[in-house]
Amino acid sequence: MGNVVLVCDKDTIMEMKSYYGKYVLTKTPPYSVFAAKTPSCMITAYQSGKVMFQGNNCEAEAGKWGSANLAKKPSTSNPRKGGLPANISTLSVIGSDEVGTGDFFGPITVVAAFVKKEQIPLLKELGVRDSKDLGDEKITEIAKVIKDVVPFSLMTLRNEKYNQVQQQGMSQGKMKALLHNQAICKVLEKIAPEKPDAILIDQFVQESTYYQHIKGQKNIAREKVYFSTTAEGIHLAVAAASILARYAFIHYMDKLSEEAGFPLPKGAGSLVDEAAAKLIMTKGRSCLPSFVKMHFANTDKALAIADKKRN
Repeated sequence: MGNVVLVCDKDTIMEMKSYYGKYVLTKTPPYSVFAAKTPSCMITAYQSGKVMFQGNNCEAEAGKWGSANLAKKPSTSNPRKGGLPANISTLSVIGSDEVGTGDFFGPITVVAAFVKKEQIPLLKELGVRDSKDLGDEKITEIAKVIKDVVPFSLMTLRNEKYNQVQQQGMSQGKMKALLHNQAICKVLEKIAPEKPDAILIDQFVQESTYYQHIKGQKNIAREKVYFSTTAEGIHLAVAAASILARYAFIHYMDKLSEEAGFPLPKGAGSLVDEAAAKLIMTKGRSCLPSFVKMHFANTDKALAIADKKRN
């Protein structure tokens, strides 16, 4: 039996846990985050960041997430450039970020935004900063202003399409890479002939894996592209992109809540299970693909809750 080991960051491990949701085991080895057993591979993720793939299909399965024994560490390095430009925070930059990847309800939203160096003081004045420090009300307030200030492109992967491509074998990492590249290319078109001093992507996979995911696309942004897991704190373009992506996600969730007939919670916790069960009981199981990411473990939990309430 073959085995492959990857070293991944925390966000990637949590993405894996969601991706393999229906295969996740209840009993896990010591110091592990999760263990999952698919028909052809055993996946075990440890708190150290190591993820072991075991089985006849281990190489192909691991290949969805990265290259063997290469760390996806919180690095600002770029092999071609020897690292981020020392003054990147003061440059004119296209930044990109995504929201919704870990949420059971709602789409994935990706935004790329172009912030000129002359606009940086204004964005600071408007309160643009790491969106994780902002509540939904503040996100909405800031987004309504900056959407008319900076050129940006929004890509929304709705649940129906998400479930379709996921069932065809596409990883969430590849979905995000395609969306990021499309959003960046659209912004480059909008601002042409002007060019950014740099393009900064909030890193979710290794750079080599990112370009492998988008291989074959008609347009691929490659010039002056950098990756960092701390991108929101490095340049306000990424922070602005994150705020606009969250604003779009919040707006879409409001629409889904209207369709459901009751407020839908964010995230992937127990409240989400209860809400999905209520949705199943009021609209039927067939409505789920337009509301949720079907491969999440929450689907089975919601179905079980609904069955229990009926009986």
